[in-house]
Amino acid sequence: MKIAVVCANGKEGRLIVEEAVARGADVTAVVRGENRSAAEKVIRKDLFDLTAGDLEGFDVVIDAFGAWTPETLPQHGTSLKHLCNLLSGRETRLLVVGGAGSLYVNPGHTMQVMDGADFPEIFKPLASSMGKALDELRTRTDVKWTYLSPAGDFQADGERTGKYILGGEELTLNAKGESVISYADYAIAMVDEALNGNHIQQRISVVVK
Repeated sequence: MKIAVVCANGKEGRLIVEEAVARGADVTAVVRGENRSAAEKVIRKDLFDLTAGDLEGFDVVIDAFGAWTPETLPQHGTSLKHLCNLLSGRETRLLVVGGAGSLYVNPGHTMQVMDGADFPEIFKPLASSMGKALDELRTRTDVKWTYLSPAGDFQADGERTGKYILGGEELTLNAKGESVISYADYAIAMVDEALNGNHIQQRISVVVK
């Protein structure tokens, strides 16, 4: 399987590349500068400079883009739109490293994690930007996309357990009543979806078992 990981130098991007390479996938890192991932093949371009030709021949494109400053937060939407336009009408699947703030907390899907009184104020702009990008992604019936939300507590340096629970649109808790996942276990779930393609045009979520 041929997989391109966009923004492969990021912390999650590097773990996804590492996991995919370990599974025997043919992985290409898309990076702006020097490749710091485990991929041997590289496309050195800014995400916004990618062309349809750059992504030709891949089975899966994994979008690990992240923006954190107030002025760059809108790029969650514009970057995803750009990738969707490049892959429109193709068989290539687009998998997106998503956020947890847009997960629903009630069966009627009227309340999201970011709406909660205890949701940190500092993270609301990020959650809102990512939520809007997901809303726009849902309208793209011309792209075989999958959006993977992490658990509420997304731990960059958390343990790699190799065990996770796959959820859907709602915040899922494990047997301990926790909503937590490490970057490493998230990478496992992402590569599983890349290899299996079981949730096309769906948002799914993941929590450690």
